[in-house]
Amino acid sequence: MFKEFKAFIAKGNVMDMAVGIIVGAAFTAIVNSVVTDLINPIVGLFLGGFDFTNNYVVLSGSVPEGASLEAAREAGASVFAYGAFAMAVINFLIIAFVVFMLVRYVNRVKSLAEKPEEVVPEVPTGPSELDVLIEIRDQLRRA
Repeated sequence: MFKEFKAFIAKGNVMDMAVGIIVGAAFTAIVNSVVTDLINPIVGLFLGGFDFTNNYVVLSGSVPEGASLEAAREAGASVFAYGAFAMAVINFLIIAFVVFMLVRYVNRVKSLAEKPEEVVPEVPTGPSELDVLIEIRDQLRRA
């Protein structure tokens, strides 16, 4: 059983997957920071600092008026948190766009790195040997 496990771990696919998960976790932290620290404040400027997260409808239970979503949940009320869902959708769209832009940039850099150097076309420096011989022949015929 140990030999089978060792063979399984030694396969390249398992190691590639492990590296992918680790890099993916680090990449997730970068993308979340870009969205949270850079993009959301700019979006907040355009929306006047409006945050949808605390918009909800109380389905059952009692909640003091103006209470935050977290306070409503802590009070044990059943809430329809449409604002939190809207913010999750907006954050998803922003994250998806950031990931798209990063992947697009990486693909462009990769294609430039793989692109072979351009072959310089051969520039003719003068008439070829055949052209010179034909010209000599034609001049001898005229003479």
